[in-house]
Amino acid sequence: MKEDLLAKFTAVFGPGGQVTPYFAPGRVNLIGEHTDYNGGHVFPCALTIGTYAIARKNTSRNLRLYSVNFDKLGIISVSLDDLNYAKEDDWANYPKGVVWAFEQKGMKIDAGLDILYFGNIPNSSGLSSSASIEVVTGYILSQTFGFNTSFVDLALISQFAENKFIGVNCGIMDQFAIAMGKKDHAIFLDTSNLQYEYAPIQLTGSKIVIACSNKKRGLGDSKYNERRTECETACEELKKVVAIQTLGDLTEEQFEQYKDAIKDDVRRKRAKHAVYENQRTIKAVQALKENDLTTFGKLMNDSHVSLRDDYEVTGIELDTLVETSWEQEGVIGSRMTGAGFGGCTVSIVKEDAVDAFIENVGRVYEEKIGYKADFYVVEIGNGPCIL
Repeated sequence: MKEDLLAKFTAVFGPGGQVTPYFAPGRVNLIGEHTDYNGGHVFPCALTIGTYAIARKNTSRNLRLYSVNFDKLGIISVSLDDLNYAKEDDWANYPKGVVWAFEQKGMKIDAGLDILYFGNIPNSSGLSSSASIEVVTGYILSQTFGFNTSFVDLALISQFAENKFIGVNCGIMDQFAIAMGKKDHAIFLDTSNLQYEYAPIQLTGSKIVIACSNKKRGLGDSKYNERRTECETACEELKKVVAIQTLGDLTEEQFEQYKDAIKDDVRRKRAKHAVYENQRTIKAVQALKENDLTTFGKLMNDSHVSLRDDYEVTGIELDTLVETSWEQEGVIGSRMTGAGFGGCTVSIVKEDAVDAFIENVGRVYEEKIGYKADFYVVEIGNGPCIL
């Protein structure tokens, strides 16, 4: 793939200069959904699929950006002196936003760049193709211009770009999981203070299977920001009766004690999910440490039910995938992953049952929804690197 992409880079941008190939992974969150902007815990891991990028400096003040995935759009050229969000620039707003964010943080980009991107993460799948583009772009800038940005700062700058340039009020999880990925480990991250630990994932005899619903979704125009606002309002109401900073500060018992301070039934359900999901994530990591995959799987299932009933972000596509998965032999746990409203599910499946799982779930999904789901048996990989 590296040789193919280098050849493609030359075909698109012409020969010469110092050309460097890079990679940043996608991510899947095993448990802890919609907790990252509520001061809770998350448990994501980086994948071995992700975004490849080939980059070199050019002699202009222009970013010249090209994606193999969106080749019909051709080269998107932007002046470093005019970095503004532009709808017609489509996917290229993500790398543009990161360049803008570096400059906002006082790191001046003193030359243009030619960058070719290729992602083997399904677009709009909920496996963080956008955050992967952001992190690989940040890594290119750090390496090319000698900023020596730490991986934590790469995550924070990428999140800043998504919040302030793209306009999606996302939490830190996606960018953090991608920038800090470690092979065969998931990251137990407390999003309230960025304290984290790596937890080894020992799925002896089991595999992680991702099912992509192929229902396209866009975070910015989905109900994501609405959910976030509902939680923030609920948190403000709770602060009047209990000393907390975030919903993640509450145990289940405390939530039940104080929940009547939330004056709206819908907001109460949203806050309940945030509190209970955070506690589920803490319990799930403890179960893994004790090599108790059965409990981990049950907590995954409970997570999906909460996302379906209290947070209401699943929809018929994801529910069909998960509920069909629960009926299959050899399934330890299954849930939606990512923001919801389409995207993917993640399941832990016994190795000898994987083929039948994919066949059966795929058949039921296509019969009910009318189009196919795609399945990926994934490995857990490292963070960004030069290839």
